[in-house]
Amino acid sequence: MNTPLLALIGGSEIMWIAIVVLVLFGAKKVPELMKGVGTGIKEFKKASRDVQDELERATYETPAAPVTPTPKKPTETVSQSGPSQS
Repeated sequence: MNTPLLALIGGSEIMWIAIVVLVLFGAKKVPELMKGVGTGIKEFKKASRDVQDELERATYETPAAPVTPTPKKPTETVSQSGPSQS
């Protein structure tokens, strides 16, 4: 089931959630609570934007180093089974 959670919430469910929040926190605390939530969301968006900008800046400013193949030394093959007798 790939339905987003908010798609399952209708108008009556939102009303019940609001009533529960009012009962738990009281009418005077709800604006402070929502202000804190808004500030938190704003700070989170700013931090994620800063990280994204930093990644883009690092990607565009740093040139890719040329890849040079390293020469391989020839290796000797040693038989593990010992000398063969014919």
